[in-house]
Amino acid sequence: MTARMTAIVLETTDPQRLAEFYRDLIGGKIVDAHPEWYTVEGPDGGVQLSVQRAPGHQPPTWPDPASSMQYHIDFAVEDLDAAEEHALSLGATKFDHQPGTSFLVFADPAGHPFCLCQD
Repeated sequence: MTARMTAIVLETTDPQRLAEFYRDLIGGKIVDAHPEWYTVEGPDGGVQLSVQRAPGHQPPTWPDPASSMQYHIDFAVEDLDAAEEHALSLGATKFDHQPGTSFLVFADPAGHPFCLCQD
């Protein structure tokens, strides 16, 4: 038997705000909305992104050798400059440290790291 990945779940103090951020970033829709849990589905279906309330959530710091990023999500984009502008307009924060040239590293409004990667 093999497992099938169905969702990535992020913790945050404000699930609605974070779900709206990812919905707008990927052009998806919110398919489940409750005060403690929201689920976002992309325009092509596939793996869902859920967010759950965690009142004590503290985002990781990056880059910081004393603190792990823990995980990050990569998003493929056709136009890196346009995608950067769009992410920033939605409330993302671009990290000062950018280790590559074909991708950009950001934090979502709750502080989770993610990358926009040139497709």
